[in-house]
Amino acid sequence: MYLHLGKNSAVPYKKVIGIFDLELTSQSPRTRAFLSRAQAEGRVEAVSDELPTSFVLCQGDGKTKVYLSQISAATLGKRAEKQFGDGG
Repeated sequence: MYLHLGKNSAVPYKKVIGIFDLELTSQSPRTRAFLSRAQAEGRVEAVSDELPTSFVLCQGDGKTKVYLSQISAATLGKRAEKQFGDGG
Protein backbone atom coordinates (compact mmCIF):
# COMPACT_ATOMS: atom_id res chain seq x y z
CA MET A 1 0.00 0.00 0.00
CA TYR A 2 1.22 3.45 -0.91
CA LEU A 3 0.82 7.04 0.20
CA HIS A 4 0.30 9.35 -2.78
CA LEU A 5 2.44 12.47 -2.29
CA GLY A 6 1.37 14.45 -5.35
CA LYS A 7 1.92 14.39 -9.10
CA ASN A 8 3.10 10.86 -9.91
CA SER A 9 4.87 10.21 -6.61
CA ALA A 10 4.00 7.66 -3.96
CA VAL A 11 5.88 5.91 -1.18
CA PRO A 12 5.13 2.66 0.63
CA TYR A 13 3.24 3.33 3.88
CA LYS A 14 5.61 1.05 5.78
CA LYS A 15 8.52 3.39 4.95
CA VAL A 16 6.80 6.56 6.22
CA ILE A 17 8.28 7.81 9.48
CA GLY A 18 6.31 11.03 9.70
CA ILE A 19 4.29 13.67 7.89
CA PHE A 20 5.05 17.28 8.78
CA ASP A 21 3.66 20.73 8.06
CA LEU A 22 6.58 22.57 6.47
CA GLU A 23 5.64 26.06 7.68
CA LEU A 24 5.09 25.04 11.31
CA THR A 25 8.07 22.73 11.69
CA SER A 26 10.55 24.92 9.82
CA GLN A 27 10.22 27.52 12.60
CA SER A 28 12.44 25.27 14.69
CA PRO A 29 16.20 25.75 14.20
CA ARG A 30 16.68 21.97 14.57
CA THR A 31 14.24 21.20 11.79
CA ARG A 32 15.81 23.83 9.52
CA ALA A 33 19.25 22.35 10.24
CA PHE A 34 17.98 18.84 9.55
CA LEU A 35 16.39 19.85 6.24
CA SER A 36 19.50 21.81 5.20
CA ARG A 37 21.71 18.83 5.94
CA ALA A 38 19.40 16.44 4.10
CA GLN A 39 19.40 18.82 1.11
CA ALA A 40 23.22 19.03 1.11
CA GLU A 41 23.43 15.24 1.23
CA GLY A 42 21.02 14.83 -1.69
CA ARG A 43 18.28 13.20 0.39
CA VAL A 44 15.53 15.72 -0.45
CA GLU A 45 13.18 15.20 -3.37
CA ALA A 46 10.51 17.66 -4.46
CA VAL A 47 7.56 15.78 -5.90
CA SER A 48 6.15 18.86 -7.63
CA ASP A 49 7.24 22.17 -9.10
CA GLU A 50 4.63 23.87 -6.90
CA LEU A 51 5.47 25.47 -3.54
CA PRO A 52 5.71 22.68 -0.95
CA THR A 53 3.49 22.82 2.13
CA SER A 54 4.58 19.59 3.79
CA PHE A 55 7.36 17.09 3.96
CA VAL A 56 7.26 13.34 4.43
CA LEU A 57 10.15 11.65 6.15
CA CYS A 58 10.75 8.10 4.92
CA GLN A 59 13.02 5.27 5.88
CA GLY A 60 15.53 4.61 3.13
CA ASP A 61 18.43 2.29 2.52
CA GLY A 62 20.48 3.24 5.56
CA LYS A 63 19.44 6.92 5.48
CA THR A 64 16.21 8.82 5.71
CA LYS A 65 14.76 10.55 2.68
CA VAL A 66 12.69 13.72 2.67
CA TYR A 67 9.91 14.24 0.13
CA LEU A 68 8.58 17.79 -0.29
CA SER A 69 4.91 17.83 -1.27
CA GLN A 70 2.44 20.49 -2.29
CA ILE A 71 -0.28 18.51 -0.52
CA SER A 72 -0.96 19.64 3.04
CA ALA A 73 0.20 17.54 5.98
CA ALA A 74 -3.43 17.35 7.14
CA THR A 75 -4.56 15.84 3.83
CA LEU A 76 -1.66 13.38 3.75
CA GLY A 77 -2.45 12.42 7.35
CA LYS A 78 -6.10 11.81 6.48
CA ARG A 79 -5.04 9.58 3.59
CA ALA A 80 -2.90 7.56 5.99
CA GLU A 81 -5.72 7.33 8.53
CA LYS A 82 -8.13 6.07 5.87
CA GLN A 83 -5.60 3.42 4.91
CA PHE A 84 -4.84 2.24 8.44
CA GLY A 85 -7.94 3.14 10.39
CA ASP A 86 -7.28 3.21 14.13
CA GLY A 87 -3.51 2.82 14.08
CA GLY A 88 -3.20 -0.03 11.85
